[in-house]
Amino acid sequence: MFMFFTYFTIRDSLEVMLQSSRTEELNQLEEEIEAYYEKHGSSWTSLTPADLARLVPEGRLAPSIGLMDAERRMLAVSDDLPVRLLERLGIHRELSMEGKTIGWVYYYDSDVANLSKLRIGTPISVVFLVGGGAVVFMLLSLGAAFFVSRWLTSPLRRLVPIIDRLGRGEFGIQAPVNSKDEYGKVAQAINGMSEQLARAEEVRRNLVADVAHELRTPLTIIRGKLDLLQQGGGQIQPEHLLPIQDEMIRLTRLVGDLHQLSLAEAGKLPLDLRPTDMGKLLREVVERVSWEAEAKNITLSMKVMGNRSIVSADAERMMQVFLNLLHNAIRYTPEDGRVMLTLRDVDVASTVNPSPRPMLQIRVQDTGPGVSPEHLPYLFNRFYRTDEARSRHAGGMGLGLAIAKEFVANHLGTLEAESRPGEGTAFIVTLPIIEREHA
Repeated sequence: MFMFFTYFTIRDSLEVMLQSSRTEELNQLEEEIEAYYEKHGSSWTSLTPADLARLVPEGRLAPSIGLMDAERRMLAVSDDLPVRLLERLGIHRELSMEGKTIGWVYYYDSDVANLSKLRIGTPISVVFLVGGGAVVFMLLSLGAAFFVSRWLTSPLRRLVPIIDRLGRGEFGIQAPVNSKDEYGKVAQAINGMSEQLARAEEVRRNLVADVAHELRTPLTIIRGKLDLLQQGGGQIQPEHLLPIQDEMIRLTRLVGDLHQLSLAEAGKLPLDLRPTDMGKLLREVVERVSWEAEAKNITLSMKVMGNRSIVSADAERMMQVFLNLLHNAIRYTPEDGRVMLTLRDVDVASTVNPSPRPMLQIRVQDTGPGVSPEHLPYLFNRFYRTDEARSRHAGGMGLGLAIAKEFVANHLGTLEAESRPGEGTAFIVTLPIIEREHA
C-alpha cells in the first residue's frame, strides 16, 4: 500500500510540475489554434503541418507541435518528430469551444522531454526501491522473528524432554529452574506435579501391596484350615469352623471398609443428614468404650465448653468416626493414663468465606507415646502404620483413620492430628454448627 501510494503521489506531482513549466506557451497555442478552427468554419480539414509550424513559439528550444482531433487522431505535426515520441514525452492541452472538445494540442521540446523522462522513470524507480526494500525488510524481519522466537521458547524446549519422560512414567524427575519469570513458574509447577505424581504412584503401589497382604493373610488361614479339615476326614466339629468364620468376618470387614472409603472419597457416600446434638452423641460413644478404658484403668473424661453443639450430621457415620478415634486413643494409651474428650464452639474464618463462621471443635486427646513428626503427615493414609513391626491383628487394618477423615470431609468438616513424641496425640474434628432455630 505504501509503495503504490508513493508511486501515484510522485507521478501526479511531476505531472503538475511538467504542465506548469510551459503554461504560457500552451495558453498562446490554445488561443491561436482555436482561432484557426473558428476561422475555417469549425473544421480541421484544411490544416497542414506548415500551418502548425507558423504557430510554433519562437525561441531557443525549437519546440515541436502536434494536433489531434476530438477522437484522438493525430492530424498534423509541425516537423518530422515521430508521433509516438510526441505523445509519450510531450505535454498536451485540451482544446474546447462552447463547452465542446474540439481537439488536443501537443507540445514538445528538449527540456519537456527530459522532465517527462523524470516523470516516467522516477515513480518506477521508487516502486523498485520501495518494493525491494520491503522484500529485504520482510526477510530480515522473518529472520529476526525466527531467532527471537527460538530464544523466547528455548526454556519451553528444555521442558519438553522432562514432560516426555513424565509421560513415560518417570515420576519424580525435576526440571531446571533458571529464572523467576513465567517460564520459571512453569518449571516449578511441573516439578510440583512430578513430585505429586511420584507420591501418588508410591501410594498406589503401597495400597496394592497392602490390600494384597491384607487379603492374603486371612485367605491363607482359611485355606490352611480347610486343607487340614479335608485331610482329617470324618465329621467336622463346629469349633473347628470358628477360625474360618473369624477370618471371613475379617475379610468382609476389610471389603466393607474399602467400599465405604471409596464412596466417601468419590463424594457418593449416602448420608442421612439430620440436626444432631453432638454432646448427646458423644456421651453415647463414651458409654460404649468405657468398659475398654476400665480394663486398662484409663481415666476417660468428657468436657463441654459452650452451649452450641447442634450440627447437620449422619449420626451413625459420626458415631463410627468417634468410636474409631476413641478406640485408637485407648489402644495407644498405657495403663493408668488419661483420654480427654473436649467440645467447644469456635468462630472460624476461611479463605473462601472471610466472615467468621460458627464451628464445633471436638478434641480427642490421649497421654500415649505420641507420633514422630515424620509419621504425622501420613496418619490418614490407607493401611499406614507408625510401627511397622507391630502385628496387623493387634493394630487393625490401618483403614480407620482414612475412613474417619473422609466421613468428616463429607460432612463439610475437617479432621486433623497433633502430636509430639512422649506427650500424646490429639485428633481435632471441626464441624459446621447450625443454630437451634434452623435446626
